[in-house]
Amino acid sequence: MDALPLYRQLADHYLGAIKAGTLPRGERMPSVRSMMRLHQVSLSTALQTCRVLESEGWVEARPRSGYFVRQPHRAAILPLEEPSILQAPDPAQYVGIHARVSDFIARGRSHPVRVNFSGARAAPEFYPSEQLKNAAIRAVRRHPEMLVRAAPPGGNAYFRAALARRALASGMVLSADEITITHGCIEALNLALRAVTQPGDTVAVESPTFYGLLQILESLGLRALEIPTSATRGISVDALDMAIQAYDNIRAVVVVPHLQNPLGSIMSDADKERLVQLCERHGIPLIEDDTYTALADGDAPLQALKSWDRSGNVIHCASLHKILAPGMRLGWMVAGKWQARVAMLKYAQTRDNEEWSQITAAEFLNSADYDRHLRKLRAALRPQRERIAETIAASFPAGTRLTLPQGGITMWLELPGRLPSTPVFDAALRQGILIAPGSMFSNSGRFDAFMRISCGARHTIEVEEAVRSLGQIVGGLLREAA
Repeated sequence: MDALPLYRQLADHYLGAIKAGTLPRGERMPSVRSMMRLHQVSLSTALQTCRVLESEGWVEARPRSGYFVRQPHRAAILPLEEPSILQAPDPAQYVGIHARVSDFIARGRSHPVRVNFSGARAAPEFYPSEQLKNAAIRAVRRHPEMLVRAAPPGGNAYFRAALARRALASGMVLSADEITITHGCIEALNLALRAVTQPGDTVAVESPTFYGLLQILESLGLRALEIPTSATRGISVDALDMAIQAYDNIRAVVVVPHLQNPLGSIMSDADKERLVQLCERHGIPLIEDDTYTALADGDAPLQALKSWDRSGNVIHCASLHKILAPGMRLGWMVAGKWQARVAMLKYAQTRDNEEWSQITAAEFLNSADYDRHLRKLRAALRPQRERIAETIAASFPAGTRLTLPQGGITMWLELPGRLPSTPVFDAALRQGILIAPGSMFSNSGRFDAFMRISCGARHTIEVEEAVRSLGQIVGGLLREAA
């Protein structure tokens, strides 16, 4: 297994010393030559180590003196507050968010955008386009008949087998036949909800949650019951338990356990197990959205909710859209006890997915190239999150709150003074900057003073200046409101 680049390993080594206080603020870092001798590395590696720490805001270069430890601005920024679970949840309501989301999207598309912070995927250059192209060419050469024959029910067997092997790392023991290939995770979620609910039913969701899920619920005539969710720990299992006791018509629970969108939280194994057992005990289907797991920092795999499932009550939905190939829209699901119903709904709704992209992806998944790609992608995203968080802390007004996620592509921040993010959206769009306002992620109005920022684009001077411009916009609107 390939390791991180040596300069990144050394940077992490010194970052650990800084965070532990071994190298306190103001302390002089070991000189470049000292690093070379101590770690037996080249001048280039030692310089890259220092530059990485500098770019992430942990050290500063002083003329003719070397590098010194500094306190990053973001160390002083307030974390997001923990949600209250003591109050009863808002009444379940039919979701009315589609028009609002559509308006934001339409306005964003109608203006020239020079910096787009609204998405939740990495820039195209971070995905292995050349390798996927070559795999696609090999696939069509070996299997030209796939272009003129009907696709097999459920998906290509080779691809499903590759997914089943990869799922072992997340604690899931699956057969290829249990897997249904879908058009991205969004279709998987749609099929899962269609399988277990009827119009008028209540579905418990995280609060805030991905606006695409709210759109699905609205299109199916379902009520959304928003459950308090922490930016560090994920959905509150205790609050969900109280909601289940208060409502007798919750027909499904939808959760993103790892790098929740938009919060970026990661649930603990203990809470994941409790959640699976709670839903099992009450006979409520648990739908798991596993879109972002592979983007969590570190190489240790995170356990899927499905790994604790013993009765088929967990419907696992996943995708390669964010982590490998946004242009392929390949998703998959394991529907447990609802597999037959999902197969029928899939056939009625969209028929089977074409095979070319599946065979292409399977070849990549079965190679070490996939693991290398994920490590490179995680390594690329981490400093981008760090630098954007540092710029936010340095340029946004006091009172801004931010909890830096341990992986992923986005960050969720709260504006000071309960400033609504919609005016920020409007003012930023006039400058060619696109953000995702918090009102897109809830039907309650509770998150109007929040916004989601994407860190998927390569960090450039233009990106840096755009973040600073957002801080100036927020500051200006606060002064106007005072």
